[in-house]
Amino acid sequence: MIDAPAPVDPHQDRQQNRRLTPDEHESARRILETTRAEMNGVAAGDRELLFALRRYILNRLIHDERGTPMQRRKLKQKKAAEQTGQCAICGNPLPKRNSVLDRMVAVDGYTEANTRLLCPECDESVQTERKFS
Repeated sequence: MIDAPAPVDPHQDRQQNRRLTPDEHESARRILETTRAEMNGVAAGDRELLFALRRYILNRLIHDERGTPMQRRKLKQKKAAEQTGQCAICGNPLPKRNSVLDRMVAVDGYTEANTRLLCPECDESVQTERKFS
């Protein structure tokens, strides 16, 4: 009789987040300079308007990557139900507050297939393993 292979974590060989090449970095810097110039032009010296424009653009860029807080909250609720209130790694009960919606592959976003709910302790271990903390 042949032993069945041990289960493999499909996300085990994750690479760190991609870094920009020098040319890409320069392109990003130009985009940022252009955006700043446009905001300054729209604000026309109005500091409060410039502040509001920066905040608006910052928040929309964050939502592009992470989704809105409401979208993440709904996904956390769905994951908690799917995982029967247990951490996806250790199986311990998730805390009422501060459980973490973990993207297994960051670039793939906050989707049902790419996320799991972790207790803070397991999240800290995962972030350390990924060299993010």
